[in-house]
Amino acid sequence: MGMVRKRICRLHFYLFIQGFLLIAIFLGTFSGVYAEPDCNNPSVGDVDFCVAKIESEINALKPAHEYNKKELADLKTQIASLEKRINGISRQLSLIEKDIKEREVDLAFAEEIFKEKTLNHYKFLRIYDPILPFLSASDAAEALREIIFRSRAASSDVITMEAYARDLVRLHSDKDNLEKNKASLSSSRIKVSERANFLAKEVEKTENYLSTLSAKQEELLALKAGGFQTSIGDTPPTLEPCSGAPGSSNFCDPGFRPAFAVFSFGAPHRTGMSQYGAYGRSKAGQSAENILLAYYQGAQLRKDYPVPATIGVSGYGRIPFEENYLLGIYEVPESWGDNGGFEALKAQAVAARSYALAVTNGGAGTICPTESCQVYKPQLKTGKWAEAVRATRGWVLVKDGKPATTYYASTSGGFTISQWGWGGIKDTQSDWPSTAYEKIAGSPWFYKGWYKSRSGASCGRTNPWLKSEEMADILNAWHVLYKGGGDVSRVSPVTTSCWSGNPYSLQELASIGGYTSVSSVSVVYSNSGSTQSLTFSTNKGSVTIPAEEFKRAFNLRAPGYIGLKSSLYNIEKL
Repeated sequence: MGMVRKRICRLHFYLFIQGFLLIAIFLGTFSGVYAEPDCNNPSVGDVDFCVAKIESEINALKPAHEYNKKELADLKTQIASLEKRINGISRQLSLIEKDIKEREVDLAFAEEIFKEKTLNHYKFLRIYDPILPFLSASDAAEALREIIFRSRAASSDVITMEAYARDLVRLHSDKDNLEKNKASLSSSRIKVSERANFLAKEVEKTENYLSTLSAKQEELLALKAGGFQTSIGDTPPTLEPCSGAPGSSNFCDPGFRPAFAVFSFGAPHRTGMSQYGAYGRSKAGQSAENILLAYYQGAQLRKDYPVPATIGVSGYGRIPFEENYLLGIYEVPESWGDNGGFEALKAQAVAARSYALAVTNGGAGTICPTESCQVYKPQLKTGKWAEAVRATRGWVLVKDGKPATTYYASTSGGFTISQWGWGGIKDTQSDWPSTAYEKIAGSPWFYKGWYKSRSGASCGRTNPWLKSEEMADILNAWHVLYKGGGDVSRVSPVTTSCWSGNPYSLQELASIGGYTSVSSVSVVYSNSGSTQSLTFSTNKGSVTIPAEEFKRAFNLRAPGYIGLKSSLYNIEKL
């Protein structure tokens, strides 16, 4: 019985200490400080561009929300584990309490025996005469046996009394420990409950914060991740000097080593038809029908769709659909029609017609004339584009019995992605990226380093290349964003002349993340056409970062307007 009690007590203390230490560690290590959102007024711009920017911001928020939800789930799992341990400790305390009550009953019985033994022993000592056995015994042997018997009985009484005394001391000690442990456990329960409530509020605040970050940071993310939307024929010049990779005609040596630059494959949104991909497919001999069915898998091409006579266009009222609106679409260069790309013009005409019917409910509604929808100008075309529109009159892509929302973009980087109802495809003849149709077509956005804003501002940068310490600074920004230890609202470009605020200096951020130099980087791509992870060799050793996390850190911290436009990207080193 004594050994069992010892084991129970030891198990009880072990479990309690283990659980309490875990609680203490948990309560002591989690902390979060989040700045209040900086709600500045938006910059001046036309309505359509602002709408497009809001859409980019919403898309930029998704990774933050998903990451935060995962953190919340992890916290709930930890709290559930703590509650489980506390419940286990409670059960052990109940067993110990039951055991103590049983011991109290045993000791009450032992107390009666103890009293009787004490009385008998006392009487024995008072009346016992050691000469008496020799006087009453018939011989010496009998007298000796009686003396031994009486001695053993007295020793047994002493042992019984000593055992009772020890059990009584242990009982009082265990009862004291029980009360202390009950009090500690009750305190731990209260702390865990308070911490759970606190974390729930912190997570809610974090989600609210990450959903807005700060006005400036969201503007920064939208600008660097978004750039232009869909149009080729009506965008500002974007092939700035020195934006090409080593070996390209547009490469400029930055003049320092090592040098790192991020090159984006394609530009948003990488869904539906790639316009340059269609051009490459046309040059490779594919028909408009085959081009459309390659990009819009699951849709059916109807060549006798009853198109409306007119369509509403914002700022222009209702205008003829085929003979005005479609002839005024400025989405791809007409010159393609003279360079093996006439089938691409036809595919674009069908995509533009289908998209317009889809977003206007068959022509009953109104469509905007900018890149946020598709670019329309009242200066109607009469050349190859007009020829392509008339050659495809009545051709409409249909899905689920209605005109399909046929999204398209300039360049997808050799992969389109699955979203908005369309599946992704590998847009290459064989090996990516060397035989991607967009590369065959000569897309200037297929593999490009971005360092200017839409308006052409460069914040003093003449190329997208970063020094070793600047790339290390991006890793420190990632550390603050995803590992903690700093104020995420201060993660923005150092040059405040381009972006206001209170950004960390390189030295301040390095003191948090600990990265001071990068010597090399390797990139892993997924089969679905996105960058999967990046592994950097640094002064702290090797570190592997998920691609979406790096992209967010890069676009928040990279100098000036240097930005990453796509989820498919690479890092070059000189």
